[in-house]
Amino acid sequence: MEGLSVVAANLKVFLQPSQSNNLTLAIFRELSALLFKYHDEFDGVLLAYNVHAPENKGRILPGVHPFIAVRLEAKLLVFSPKPDMLLEGKVVKVAEESIHVIVLGFSSAVITDEDIRNEFKYKTKHGQGLYVNRSNKRHVIKAGTMIRFVVKSMNEETLHIYGSLIPANTGSIKILEKSSEHTNTESVTINSTPKKRRSKEQGVAQITEHGSIVKDAPSHNNYDREIKKPRRS
Repeated sequence: MEGLSVVAANLKVFLQPSQSNNLTLAIFRELSALLFKYHDEFDGVLLAYNVHAPENKGRILPGVHPFIAVRLEAKLLVFSPKPDMLLEGKVVKVAEESIHVIVLGFSSAVITDEDIRNEFKYKTKHGQGLYVNRSNKRHVIKAGTMIRFVVKSMNEETLHIYGSLIPANTGSIKILEKSSEHTNTESVTINSTPKKRRSKEQGVAQITEHGSIVKDAPSHNNYDREIKKPRRS
């Protein structure tokens, strides 16, 4: 699935002096408070972090409200969906006017009827709404189906995604993968056909081998982030 990347970040955490007795626990608490929220510094939602405990206890910054400043190097897993990216999620509700999806277990997505291609027709079966592909009756989208869809936009405050099923490479992941396997099998069968020597008049048949495609790995970007502890009144 697209939209996921590992980010190398230089962080600075500000803690209260009273937390110096258990600095590691205090740092993890501060970082955990950032999870599943959108951050402009990372241009996405922080899903997980991997950070090593600092060897020193940082330095105290003087002032009316003193803090301990601790510098950290961390690797962050960031979810940053952009328009035209392919995402995957689980369908939780199907209605005639929309399909509702949960992505990565925390972000909700909606696909309205105007963003569902015409080859899908809405039906009800045993009181349950579903979309059935007109040309492939096995291609069904209903509650519980894992689907692949295209991102149209995302609300950064609510983490709500608006998606589309217009492109042909979207829909039920199970059906899409079966279709891809069938296509690949036919390609292998054609390319593995042994060369046959024809008559001199016809010449010799030639078979061209195709190269493989390597998917782009997620980029590793560097970000700086300061995490400040709120002052107590």
